[in-house]
Amino acid sequence: MTQTSEAPAAIEDQKPPSRLRAPRVHRAWFVAAVTFVTIIGAAAFRSLPGLLIDPLNEDFGWSRGTIGAAVSVNLALYGLTAPFAAALMDRFGIRRVVAVALTVISLGSGLTVWMTAAWQLLLCWGLLVGLGSGSMALAFAATVTNRWFTERRGLVSGILTAASASGQLIFLPLLSWMVTRYDWRPAAVTVALAALAVVPFVWLLLRDHPADVGLKPYGAREFVEKPPPARGAARRAVTVLFSAMRTGPFWLLAGTFAICGASTNGLVQTHFVPAAHDHGMPITAAASLLAVIGVFDVVGTIASGWFTDRFSARRLLAVYYALRGVSLLFLPMLLAPAVHPPMIFFIVFYGLDWVATVPPTLALCREHYGDDSAIVFGWVLASHQVGAALVAFLGGVARDTFGSYDVVWYASGALCAAAALMALVIRRRPVSAVAVAA
Repeated sequence: MTQTSEAPAAIEDQKPPSRLRAPRVHRAWFVAAVTFVTIIGAAAFRSLPGLLIDPLNEDFGWSRGTIGAAVSVNLALYGLTAPFAAALMDRFGIRRVVAVALTVISLGSGLTVWMTAAWQLLLCWGLLVGLGSGSMALAFAATVTNRWFTERRGLVSGILTAASASGQLIFLPLLSWMVTRYDWRPAAVTVALAALAVVPFVWLLLRDHPADVGLKPYGAREFVEKPPPARGAARRAVTVLFSAMRTGPFWLLAGTFAICGASTNGLVQTHFVPAAHDHGMPITAAASLLAVIGVFDVVGTIASGWFTDRFSARRLLAVYYALRGVSLLFLPMLLAPAVHPPMIFFIVFYGLDWVATVPPTLALCREHYGDDSAIVFGWVLASHQVGAALVAFLGGVARDTFGSYDVVWYASGALCAAAALMALVIRRRPVSAVAVAA
C-alpha cells in the first residue's frame, strides 16, 4: 500500500513547479499592467495632432489642409495597419512588435523637430507614427487579453480600453501647456521620449504567452501550450475581408463606423482645439475640455456595453448616432472665448457618446460573422480610421476655404443622421442561420 500511494506523488514531483501552483498574484496581471502603461505612454501621440495645427501654420505658413493631410495619413495608416497587427504578433510575438512600434513612433515624432518642408511632416507624423500606432491598435489589448486571461476578459478589456482615455487626460493638458508656454517642438520631443521610455518595460516585463514562464492563463484549469508562429494569418485577414464584402451588413457596419471615425477622431480630436481657439478660447482651456471628453468616454463605453447585453444593438447604434448628430449641430453656437455651462454640458454629453458605438458594432459583427467576427471588426475599424482621415484633411481644407469650421460641424451632424438610418437598415440575422453558422 505504501508503494502504491507514493507512486503518484513521485510522478507529481516530476512536473515543473510553476505548473503545480500559481503565484499569489498571477503574472497575467503584471502583463496587463505593463500593457496599460504602454497604452498610456502611446496615448501621447494621439493627443498631439490637434495641438499642432495652429503652431505649424504660424511657423511654416503651411495651410491647414496640408497639415490635415499629414494627420489624415496618420489616421488612415492607424486603421489600415490594424487588421494585420494581430498577424504580426502571431508571427513575431507581442513583445517584438510593440517594442519596434514604440521605437518607430519615437523616431517619427522626434524627427519633426528638424523638419523644414511639408513632405517631411507627411513622412514623420503621417507615415512613421501612423504605421507605429497602427501596429499597437486594437490588436495589442485584444491579443494580450485573449492569451493571458480566460476569466475576467471583459474587465481587462475595459481597463485597457480606458488606458487610452486616461493617457489623453494626462498628456493633453501637459502638451497644450508646453505648446503655449514654449513651442510645439518640446511637445513633440515629449511624445518621442514618452514612447521611448516605455520600450524597456515592454522588453523586460512583457511576455508573449503564459507558457513562456510556465504558467496557465489566468482562470484556466489546464496548461495551454504556446502555439507555433502563424504564417497564414495575414492571408486569412484578406480572405475574410473579401468574403464579408459580399454581404450587406458589412457595408452598413463599415459605413456607420466610417462616420463614427469622421465625427470623433477626424473631427473633434483633430479640429476642436483650433476651432475653439478661432473663437478666442486659450489652447490650454480647449485641450482640457478635450481631455474631459476622455473621462466621460470611459463611463459611456462601459454603460454602452451594459446596454448592448440587454437591448437591440441596431437601435442603440441609431440612438447614439442621432444624439451625436444633434450635439454637433449645436456646437457652433457654443464656441466662445471662455468656458460656460452649455459648453460643459456638450463636453459631458458628447464624451458619453464618443466610443459608445463600439460595443453594439462589435455585437453585430459577432451576430453576422461568428468566428470571423474579430477579423471583420478589424476591417470595420479600418473604415473608422479612413473616415477619420478624410475629415481630418477636409476639415482643414474647409477652414482654409470658408474661414471657419461651421460648415464642418453641420456636415458632420448630417452624416450622423445618415448613420442612424443606416444602423436601422441592418437586418437581424435569422436564428436558424446563426445556429447553422455556429
